[in-house]
Amino acid sequence: MAHPAVLRDLIGEYEALAAGADKANSAQARQRLDDVPYTLCVSTGTRDIDAALAAARHQSPGARPLDESVLSSS
Repeated sequence: MAHPAVLRDLIGEYEALAAGADKANSAQARQRLDDVPYTLCVSTGTRDIDAALAAARHQSPGARPLDESVLSSS
């Protein structure tokens, strides 16, 4: 498992990229849109971005073990 700080950074980068996905004109931005979700999935042992985000948020400092709020869409 990745360090919680790494997961936090990946979540932030993914959210920023996803918010600007329609503006991702450069090859570098499009590549990051592929790389970050893949890295989140590998880091959390999941196969899709929604599960990866839930797992990464669950591992974040302050997450409660029985807190299911990470499973709801934001």
